Amino acid sequence: MHTFLPSISSVRSWTTINREEIADCKVFSVHRNFSQREAGKSAHFYVFHPRDWVNVIPVTEDNQVILIEQYRHGVEKITLEIPGGMVDTSDASTFIAAERELLEETGYGGGETFFLGRNHPNPAIQSNVCDTYFSYGVKFIKAPQFDTNEEVAIRLVPFEAIPELISNGTISHALVIVAFHYLAQFSKKNSRFEHLSRML
Repeated sequence: MHTFLPSISSVRSWTTINREEIADCKVFSVHRNFSQREAGKSAHFYVFHPRDWVNVIPVTEDNQVILIEQYRHGVEKITLEIPGGMVDTSDASTFIAAERELLEETGYGGGETFFLGRNHPNPAIQSNVCDTYFSYGVKFIKAPQFDTNEEVAIRLVPFEAIPELISNGTISHALVIVAFHYLAQFSKKNSRFEHLSRML
């Protein structure tokens, strides 16, 4: 049973009057929106427009999670994550994008892939969505292919180690943590994967 807080007052929406692109930063553009709310209130807001994203939790038949280490310029550190990336214009769907990113970044594929959920990475300032997938029974297929500035190390981690890696901050990427939350909910509802829910 769900308990919700009562609504004391309604939230008023804003209407966007004008959008102006002020920067093209390759992986996203920056727009300045001029928006109005009732009673004449108006203001400028700045919004990032990245392409939509995907990520995927790849798990082998012996319950090893395929994780990747890579340097992240935002935090200027090496992070431990699941494979993922931008949805290309050539991708027919986010499902296709997820399988492509998995193969490109890790060389693994061939698993049975399930959609887990969609979220807004940061709705305060970003317009895109991130779709999350789970691919079970993946196998190594070929050497990974990296972009020009990409360098990735592949790590096989026992599935039961994931909660501790999140708890101690080794896995700190918010979208990765969300992905494992999605998987926990998915595996509770699917008897075939109940063994995974017990490890999360």
